[in-house]
Amino acid sequence: MIVLKLLGESFRFAFSALRGNKTRTLLSLLGITIGIMTIIAVFSAVDTLRSNLESSVEKLGSKTIYVAKWPWDGGPDFPWWKYENRPEPTLRDFEQLQSRLTMVDGICYSVSLGNRTVKFLNNNVEGATISGASYDFYKIRDLEFESGRYFTSLESDHGTPVSIIGSTIAGALYPNMDPIGKELVILGRKTIVIGIFKEEGEGMLMDVSLDNSILVPLNFIKNLIHVEDYGPNIVIQAAVKYPLEETESEVRGVLRSIHRLSPIQEDDFSLNKTTLITAQLDELFTIINAAGLFIGIFSILVGGFGIANIMFVSVKERTPLIGIQKSLGAKNYFILAQFLIEAIMLCILGGLIGLGIVYLLAFIVKMGFDLAIVVDFSKVILTLILSTVIGLIAGIIPAVMASRLDPVEAIRS
Repeated sequence: MIVLKLLGESFRFAFSALRGNKTRTLLSLLGITIGIMTIIAVFSAVDTLRSNLESSVEKLGSKTIYVAKWPWDGGPDFPWWKYENRPEPTLRDFEQLQSRLTMVDGICYSVSLGNRTVKFLNNNVEGATISGASYDFYKIRDLEFESGRYFTSLESDHGTPVSIIGSTIAGALYPNMDPIGKELVILGRKTIVIGIFKEEGEGMLMDVSLDNSILVPLNFIKNLIHVEDYGPNIVIQAAVKYPLEETESEVRGVLRSIHRLSPIQEDDFSLNKTTLITAQLDELFTIINAAGLFIGIFSILVGGFGIANIMFVSVKERTPLIGIQKSLGAKNYFILAQFLIEAIMLCILGGLIGLGIVYLLAFIVKMGFDLAIVVDFSKVILTLILSTVIGLIAGIIPAVMASRLDPVEAIRS
């Protein structure tokens, strides 16, 4: 009880000192507030960027394998000449894989044509992406519909001229009307719109959004173009009950058999997975987080130096009061606690104000730009703990000096 009473008195003295010097307290808070705001803002910006990038990657599927000519793990020393003469995935490859693979839940052959013009009556949209895919596309990609439906297996097999359009296409071509059942001209051929994809928004990492896309059956589009000239992919959804590595091994073995490669020959295809992208993102964000932490700690240290300076001034101003307190029986730890609590209160209060500003800015950005800012609560707690430690360090030397003052000399000063 005595300890609690002494701590309570220390809090009252510290609060009284802060309230009695409002201008100095405000300036001290400003330094630590900017420091805390900087470190949380940096972490939030990095976390938001990471969240958006990972959302783009997740659209590609976490248990999905992309059979393609080119690998995804490129870089400044990428040996492009090694892959230039590789064949594109063929429809024969797709059919053979479809009949021979046993560890998959779905397999799809897809091709995309970018920057195309599509028409409805006198309306047209430029820059649209036309994608042709086999029936299992819905097993690979999680599709959400605003209205309408996916094409049936019969429509897929017969190459029926039906299309599913993105929300951007729908809004531009069919203003103030329902697109379902309307004609859509793509690549000079008429199709019937049977579905509209729900709006997804743009991805930050790659163009995986369906908003500006049109999906048609593969057997329809292959009658209009030679699909192997447009960089097709064979996309394989690994079965849930098998590890992705086992499915990848089976795909590699079957493809090598289809291409008749000897044991000493290298693969003439690439098996790409989203883990390649996430691994690169992990490396990138490890560096960015380290840089952000350095900037934030440096900012807080600057605020800490300001608080240390203020605490030295506070000790000097209150030296006679300290002398009176000690002459009345105040112990060294009581004087020490006063100044440590004052320094810590400054840092915590500054941290809370900085945190409040960050949350306010995040709310403004969300309302104004429809961008959700990620503020990681664990990093908030870490930052507040760090600010408390900075306050402790900033106040320890002035507090020790104050606690060791001789009461007679202190009163006389």
